[in-house]
Amino acid sequence: MEFSHKPVLLEESLEALDIRPDGVYVDGTAGGAGHSSCIAKRLTTGRLIALDQDPDAVAVAAKRLAVYPAAQVERCNFRDMDKALDRLGIDRVDGVLLDIGVSSYQLDNEERGFSYHGDAPLDMRMSREGITAADLVNTLTAEELAGIFRDYGEEKFACRITKAILREREREPVTTTGRLADIIREAVPAAARRDGHPARKCFQALRIAVNRELDSLSEGLDAAFGRLAVGGVLAVITFHSLEDRMVKQRFAAFCKGCQCPPDFPVCVCGKTPKAQLRLRKPVSPSPDELEQNPRSRSAKLRAVRKIQD
Repeated sequence: MEFSHKPVLLEESLEALDIRPDGVYVDGTAGGAGHSSCIAKRLTTGRLIALDQDPDAVAVAAKRLAVYPAAQVERCNFRDMDKALDRLGIDRVDGVLLDIGVSSYQLDNEERGFSYHGDAPLDMRMSREGITAADLVNTLTAEELAGIFRDYGEEKFACRITKAILREREREPVTTTGRLADIIREAVPAAARRDGHPARKCFQALRIAVNRELDSLSEGLDAAFGRLAVGGVLAVITFHSLEDRMVKQRFAAFCKGCQCPPDFPVCVCGKTPKAQLRLRKPVSPSPDELEQNPRSRSAKLRAVRKIQD
């Protein structure tokens, strides 16, 4: 299967990054190189470092970016971009883009185990390393598993679904996407089955847990902002309310100045903002983009510009 990933909010992201032809940029989530290719096209004497933890994505991105002398690809989770940039001898960059989504290739390639359509090994590892979704489903306690479904998937039937999974795994380990989807479908009320696929939220929650996506995002935001040169831009595309909330709060912290109590007549902390919002409000896909790529419907773009170290 060809690695495809339609770059979401492409023009909006490029505009937010305010790309200079001689600048140094990082695409922390290269995927199919959609965003990376368009950044690389705008560079002359500049440089693009495209990162991805998925070995399939790295192979495809390297091939697609080979025509751009300014671009190079590294296998790395964006949370570890400090290590990658140190290894490449790069101190500061002029922009970082993070697209916190799952590629169409990962969703549509059943053998990767991300999809509840079909029947494949219950995997969900973006890096193809570490614990799998099957490991979590078959070893976590009821409280731990329900917590994942509730906290990461906002699944209101988390307890019912978890009880059904524990009952079934006592008979035989749950190792395939098809079996897990069937268990979830049978566990929820009939009315819930009419509101989209009943396994969607649980599969999303497991994917987030397997890949430690929220931890990676938290660490990656700090790493990316820390590497920005003054005037550089950090742009982030999210697809989930938990991710967007984290980005919004972290950006607010970067932009926050004085932290003295409101009743202080003058500032005594001496703290000044390190960033200013590049976009006052999050940008969502246009009607045309939604029509061409329905999977972009929950995407939100936020961006900040660094104004001091």
